[in-house]
Parts: sequence; C-alpha cells; structure tokens
Amino acid sequence: MAKPIVYNRGALKALRRIDRRTAERIVLKIEQLARDPDSLANNVTAMKGGEGLMRLRVGDWRVIYRDGVIVNVVKIAPRGSAYE
Repeated sequence: MAKPIVYNRGALKALRRIDRRTAERIVLKIEQLARDPDSLANNVTAMKGGEGLMRLRVGDWRVIYRDGVIVNVVKIAPRGSAYE
C-alpha cells in the first residue's frame, strides 16, 4: 500500500517547466518512493539541518520532501540550485 503524495505549489510549477520525459521520470520515482521507500535507499539521504527533510536523487534533479504518514514533496530542482 502506497503512502499518499502531496505536492507543494512550487514543486508542481517546477514539474510543468521541465521537459515531459524528465518530469515523468521524477513522478515515477516519487511514486516508487511512496510504495516502497527501501527500494530507493541508495538515492535517499536525510538533509543536514533540514528539520526532517529528505532528498531523493533522480539523475541531475533533486526532490526535497518530508516523509511521514504522507510524502510531502516540498521542492523539485536541478542539482545546483536544490539546496538554496
């Protein structure tokens, strides 16, 4: 059973801006994370000083999210600007 996924407004905006193929890949990885968090163990890291924030690596893109009862996607950004 998968956890529900909630996208913040900024994350949805970022998904609309990037090319369709990359956006689909990112969404599939987020769905996979919600279904089975252990399957992406090597691409998920807790962020330092991030108040419970986690980072999912999808190629050159980073998905910043909070994990709990739901997966709350906070930000989707390219590698260089994801941590600002």
